Amino acid sequence: MIKKIVLPIIILGFFSAVAVGMYWARPKPEKVAPEPPSFFVEVAEARKTVVNFEVLSQGSVSPRTETTLIAEASGQIIEVSDAFVSGGFFAKGQVLIRIDPRNYESSVKRAKADVAKAATQLATESALAGYARDDWKRLREVTPGVAPASDLALRKPQLQEALATLQSAEADLEKAEGDLDRTVIRAPYNGMVRQKIADVGQYVNTGSQLAATFATDKAEVRLPVTQQDLQFLDIAKLRSGEPISVLLKADLGGGSFTWQADIVRTGGVFDPQSRVLYLVAEVIDPYGLTGEGEIPLLMGTFVSAEITGRPGGELFLIPRHSMPRGNTLWLVDEESRIYPQDVSVVRRDNEYVYVSEGIKGGDRYCLTPIAQPLPGMKVRLNG
Repeated sequence: MIKKIVLPIIILGFFSAVAVGMYWARPKPEKVAPEPPSFFVEVAEARKTVVNFEVLSQGSVSPRTETTLIAEASGQIIEVSDAFVSGGFFAKGQVLIRIDPRNYESSVKRAKADVAKAATQLATESALAGYARDDWKRLREVTPGVAPASDLALRKPQLQEALATLQSAEADLEKAEGDLDRTVIRAPYNGMVRQKIADVGQYVNTGSQLAATFATDKAEVRLPVTQQDLQFLDIAKLRSGEPISVLLKADLGGGSFTWQADIVRTGGVFDPQSRVLYLVAEVIDPYGLTGEGEIPLLMGTFVSAEITGRPGGELFLIPRHSMPRGNTLWLVDEESRIYPQDVSVVRRDNEYVYVSEGIKGGDRYCLTPIAQPLPGMKVRLNG
């Protein structure tokens, strides 16, 4: 009975001692410092490039000359041109509208009759004045001491009145003929009808609106430019009469099209709300009426603009996403570690940061932005 109790205790004690001995005899594990995580980045070499600045803007195309046609005569519209429709093109001097001229033709006839009557009266008074002068000469010969003849005796006032009546009649005739001519509405320039307001059969009064038209020889685009971007444009050219080139772009019908234009003037003042200066770009023959195969630049089209700026010299072009903020560029050394470098930034646009100093040609920098970079951080390079 005692053996059955003691033997298990002895066996248990033996194996416990062996386990303790093995624990104390185990080799100590080697301590290895964990390698800090490294980011996978793309790098690029800094290279200087000759830069000509460009300023981006946008705006809508509008006519340079726009007119509201107004009736200068009253009456019923009896005829309109085939071009007198919304979107219709017309040539300078082309007849667009005719107003019933019968009342004005009658006025012209009456005015001509008045002129003829006044001319007859003037001829009569001229003859009577001649007779009066001859009579006075004969009287002076018979009676040498007679007093000088008065203007009334020589019928000078009557002659002046007849002359004034003729001039008044001629003025009335000129006005009547002008009113008759104004019953025909002619195009003031080569252009297009934007909006048709009146039509055949409608009675219009003097001052009634007939149509809204605009000239097609030139179009304008007002392009806003900030005070910061203005320094990259050679505005002095405009003061000397030299235009600034600009390329207009628009997407039409699934395709992208461009038009060449020139900035010819500025708005002259900064907008008090937006603090921008408007540059006015001029497009010659926007509808391509005199060219061949030109895509028309329709009025109201929203376009983006690339304005040619002044030369910037040799600069480093750093992609904008590589320097999202500040003036710090992260360089990569030969051990694939990064460190910050402050650079001199000349300009930022939507694509690039233009750097003049702080780095040199051949320096490698991180293209990939790092959320929380630390100096000396290890990176893995793509390629």
